[in-house]
Amino acid sequence: MNQHAKKRFVAFVSFCLFCLAGLPLMAQENTVTIDVRNASLRQVFDVIEKQTTYRFAYQDVVIDNRKDISLSKKNASVPAVLDIALKGRDMTYTIVSSKSIVITPKQVASAQASVQRQVTGTVTDANGEPIIGANVLVKGESGKGVITDYDGNFAITVSSDAVLEFSYIGYSTIALPVNGKSALTVKLKEDQQLLDEVVVVGYGSQAKVNLTGAVASVSNKELTARPITSVKAGIQGLVPGLTITNSQGRPGEDSSTMRIRGTGTLNNASPYILIDGVEGGSMNQLDPNDIESISVLKDAASAAIYGSKAANGVILITTKRGKTGRPVLSYNGSVGWQRATGHVERMNAADAASYYNRALEASGKSPRFTDEDIALFRNGSDPYGHPDTDWNELGYQGSGFMHQHNVNISGGNESAQYMASVGYLGQEGIMQHSNRRQFNLRTNLDLKLSDKFTVRTNLAYINNRYDDPTNSYVGGGSDQIIRQLNLIAPWIPYKNEDGSYGTIGDGNPVAWLDLDQVLTRKTQNFSGILSLDYQILKELKFTATGAFVSNVQVTNDFVKDIQYNESKYHGPNSLKVRHYLWNRPSLDLLLNYAKNFGKHNLKALAGYKIEKYNYDELKAGRRDFPNNDLTDINAGTSSTQTNEGFTRELAMMSYFGRINYDYAGKYLFEANFRADASSRFSPDNRWGYYPSLSAGWRISEENFMEGTRNWLQSLKIRGSWGQLGNQDALDDYYPWLVTYSLGKNYPFGGSLESGIAQTNQKLETISWEKSTTWGIGFDLSLLGCIDLNFDYYDRKTTGIIMDVPVPGSFGLSAYKDNVGAMRNRGVEMTLGYHKEWNDWTFRANGNIAVNHNEVLNLGGVNEQIESDGYHINRVGMPYHAFYGYVADGLFKSQEEADAYTEKYGNPFGSSKKFKAGDVRYRDVDGDGRLTSKDRDVISSEQPKFTFGLNLSASWKSLDASVLLQGACGVSRYFNEEVFGAFRGDTSHPATAWFNAWSPETPNGTFPRIVEPDYTASYPNTVSSFWIFKTNYLRFKNIQLGYTLPSQSLGRFGISRARIYYSAENLFKIDNLPVNIDPESPSGRGSHYPQVATHSFGINLTF
Repeated sequence: MNQHAKKRFVAFVSFCLFCLAGLPLMAQENTVTIDVRNASLRQVFDVIEKQTTYRFAYQDVVIDNRKDISLSKKNASVPAVLDIALKGRDMTYTIVSSKSIVITPKQVASAQASVQRQVTGTVTDANGEPIIGANVLVKGESGKGVITDYDGNFAITVSSDAVLEFSYIGYSTIALPVNGKSALTVKLKEDQQLLDEVVVVGYGSQAKVNLTGAVASVSNKELTARPITSVKAGIQGLVPGLTITNSQGRPGEDSSTMRIRGTGTLNNASPYILIDGVEGGSMNQLDPNDIESISVLKDAASAAIYGSKAANGVILITTKRGKTGRPVLSYNGSVGWQRATGHVERMNAADAASYYNRALEASGKSPRFTDEDIALFRNGSDPYGHPDTDWNELGYQGSGFMHQHNVNISGGNESAQYMASVGYLGQEGIMQHSNRRQFNLRTNLDLKLSDKFTVRTNLAYINNRYDDPTNSYVGGGSDQIIRQLNLIAPWIPYKNEDGSYGTIGDGNPVAWLDLDQVLTRKTQNFSGILSLDYQILKELKFTATGAFVSNVQVTNDFVKDIQYNESKYHGPNSLKVRHYLWNRPSLDLLLNYAKNFGKHNLKALAGYKIEKYNYDELKAGRRDFPNNDLTDINAGTSSTQTNEGFTRELAMMSYFGRINYDYAGKYLFEANFRADASSRFSPDNRWGYYPSLSAGWRISEENFMEGTRNWLQSLKIRGSWGQLGNQDALDDYYPWLVTYSLGKNYPFGGSLESGIAQTNQKLETISWEKSTTWGIGFDLSLLGCIDLNFDYYDRKTTGIIMDVPVPGSFGLSAYKDNVGAMRNRGVEMTLGYHKEWNDWTFRANGNIAVNHNEVLNLGGVNEQIESDGYHINRVGMPYHAFYGYVADGLFKSQEEADAYTEKYGNPFGSSKKFKAGDVRYRDVDGDGRLTSKDRDVISSEQPKFTFGLNLSASWKSLDASVLLQGACGVSRYFNEEVFGAFRGDTSHPATAWFNAWSPETPNGTFPRIVEPDYTASYPNTVSSFWIFKTNYLRFKNIQLGYTLPSQSLGRFGISRARIYYSAENLFKIDNLPVNIDPESPSGRGSHYPQVATHSFGINLTF
């Protein structure tokens, strides 16, 4: 069926085709003037549609392409015109209503009536509900068929060996042989690809064919097919332009970053996330089984309805709701095991000792270890005096076991639909005592109280407990234990022969794990939404939505004291407690208007929103507890107690509107406007105004494209422009007010009096950051199996809020102002292919996104070096670029190093000498000396392009899928925590140092072996030598599944059962040394490793 007919070939029209009579009389009210020569049927239909209210519905196989119709009529009735046009053709017409005419083939009596029989039956959906207007066609007999009635019933006369094809919009077509049967029961399955044609957008939904903005979506099927513990990880690689970086694999820790179309500000660049239209909570705490769809709004045209919240894009998460039909109970569960995708490969004790001796000798010192020592390290005969300790093996002894379970029930009737879901996730980390336990409960209810009044409720509760091994290292948590695991030398024993711990200055990291102590964070999140719909008129609906989201988090961190051995103790013990509460009440009032005027279709939305944010935090602590078992805070010494806290409030008010217009589904237009006011800004600058415009043209619907319809299903071009704001750049809730710091005591009258002091500049003129975006794109579907989407965008952010430097004499800290600017430009493309033949199905969906980021303005200065010292923002360069010395390889000989020293001097003005095997640096500023001024922009952590490829295939009951994901044009800086060095007990070198330069290996790629204090070539001197290209391809998921035969399940009350094996993060392809993960954070090695997961699961539907 062609695109033109699909829009009209709906259930009611199809049902009326066989049930109504006498409607041709309506045609007397519509007259046509026509004058055509050698025209086709479609051309005649177009003439009638343009002059009347009628629309034609037909199947492509019914309509021929002959151009043999010539007629001339003035003010003729439609039936009179159709009688002439259809003369000589085996087809007839039925005028269903004043708007619809259906063309069908004439029923031809079979010459073999003796072998024909009447077949009756019922067509239902997966829930057993009848499908009205389903097509029942005889395979191989063009145009012969019927449609189902109001109860889903059909009757058709066919030969006993005929094959019937059953189809309906939104469902997969199936073919069934008659095989002499006189009755059939047919159940159609939903076609997910067609269902995805409706996309959730801001405050509503739209048909995908009518979208004029840049919107991408992820379906429930793509999420629940994998046993994921994080929604962010689940959508990584599926959406072009959405860059997600997962830097670690700690259970329950949401440390991944999300960017839509690059980084658009120097401040918070995370997208705005709404769950069922309400802001609140972490998307990673959602149960993926509860999600119906995820929409990503990428441009201003699609996101402008959210105004100041949407400058960095919007992610809309819609949860499942009940559907009319019998109750459906489902269970999804899996068990799995996680392991580290890899640890940095490090030297064993013998090699580390040998290389440390070389480092000492190169530094002019005596070796520490004898040849006998090294031999004992190697042969393992003296495990206490000469151990070879594998610290990673000791530190990562968690089981990695995880299990997920979800039970969902849904159903309803015309008056009430319901959905209830209960989920549980238990996850034990690969490091002992790092665990996550999460319970999810969600209920959604729709009540139709009358023809005009509907009530909807969404209730959700999440209870999450997260444990992480704690310690007294600076920073605490497992990261600091991992840092020590990476640094402690392998010749340090885990335990001495007497059972005490082997130690270095920082103790022993595994000893802290043995203490069985954890930092516990308990979170409870509640979300309640109540929506009331009132149908004022047929075209006008009023909606009021009230929401309340509350989050309570309690953190308890008890650090025990520890006696490592007879001579080393660490204490005292201590307790820190944190209570953090936030809640967000909001109210939305909406008016929706929809009206069709012939071929003119109009929709309008007007809305008002008010919301408030309340934050409260309280911290307390004590030290010196009597022992490690009394952990109540009152047991600590009162003189050591500490406490602090704060209360913050923020309020916003908004007005917004949207207009959608299309003509005949061909010419599309959308306009949005939003006005936001925030209490963060002064009354004179409180309001921000954000408009957007977009338009589309469905070229494939034009008459001049008629000859392409047999191979071109859809072609749409679109363009958009819009502006958005951002207020989240401000950490301060009251920047326009003068604030004072307490505890500023001063001497007065011979005593010290308490006082306060102003510490900030009053910012009365500061206002919203503003991003302006324009873009063009097209959507193409052809050959019935290929889909292509392309977008180009240009986003410029101005008025970026950033620190303005002030002289020391100013007396106050640097103040903020709207002075920065940044630009992102790029292209996005998705290409999909889908094919079904016999028992096989195959789908391939690939996407790629290219983004160019550039800093345009920094408030009058050319560059700003960030606090870590190795990142910089410079005008004309990417945001957050690496900043360091530029390396030109290694000195291959001492003569080369001496000549360089004679020309440029010692490295960076130090007393260190350049030696053969050291890194050669470039004199960037050309002054003949090596100084800090020779540092330059090297590369960027912003990927130039990202990509994903999703492949799936099935044969009968077997299915398989592969998801690949990656990034290119991205870099990372890896320091001494990653590669190690030669510092004795507090350093564990990576095996990359095996390839170090030496007189015997002058082509070595790593610097010479020496103590770090005697060289300027090692990782802690930031240079391009230690900044690596981290391009990668990751096999994100591989899955194999089998669906059990339904006939064997009925006795157990099961309608569908699927079992599967899934592997997540199975392996990667990159060029990094010593097994470094390409998504590891820069400048540190103390991150929880990424994990690979192997799972077995089952999906049951009862």
